[in-house]
Amino acid sequence: MAIEDRSDVTPAHGGLTSPPSRADLEFNGGWPANGLEAGKFFPATEIGLTDPDAPTDSPSGPKPVPPDGQIASGGNEPDAAKLDEVRDWPKVDLQSGAEVPFQWNFSQKHRTRRYNYFVTREDWDPTAPLSRDQFEPEPFATYKPYGDIPYWEMPDASTDPNLDKPHTIRLPERSGYHVVLGVWEVADTGHAFYQVMDVNFTR
Repeated sequence: MAIEDRSDVTPAHGGLTSPPSRADLEFNGGWPANGLEAGKFFPATEIGLTDPDAPTDSPSGPKPVPPDGQIASGGNEPDAAKLDEVRDWPKVDLQSGAEVPFQWNFSQKHRTRRYNYFVTREDWDPTAPLSRDQFEPEPFATYKPYGDIPYWEMPDASTDPNLDKPHTIRLPERSGYHVVLGVWEVADTGHAFYQVMDVNFTR
């Protein structure tokens, strides 16, 4: 069997760089920090789900949503499995409740439905692997660059300067160490990109 030549494939696809994510700090950007791709609609686990806000978007899948214990890596083993380790990760100091610009950088852009941001519960256990039960079930913030218009009415993603701009997020009220999960959901595919950020929340 011939081996597929992937030398001309653009590394997939984007990641959170400011404030820096765990993947960005660990891998200094690029691959595999910008390739943590899996099914969308976290914390759901099913594939084939329809977007309730934009039902003409591509349904979730075929890649599954990351399983518990593999959320930080987006389920991408073995390339990014170290991101799921339970250890003393470098932390970003952020003020509780502050408005902070979040910057995603892309090696390949996609028409974007939303960015969802989740935070660990007040009583989460930092000595246990990241699981759905460790996070609040609803995002504390959601950003939709184009609202709920059909994806084919969005600009061509490859030349869309709007996607390069940061979006401002109001952080949750927390104190001490917590994990923020950012999920970039693509409109015209069934996938999303996963980034976790280790935060020391200050008052």
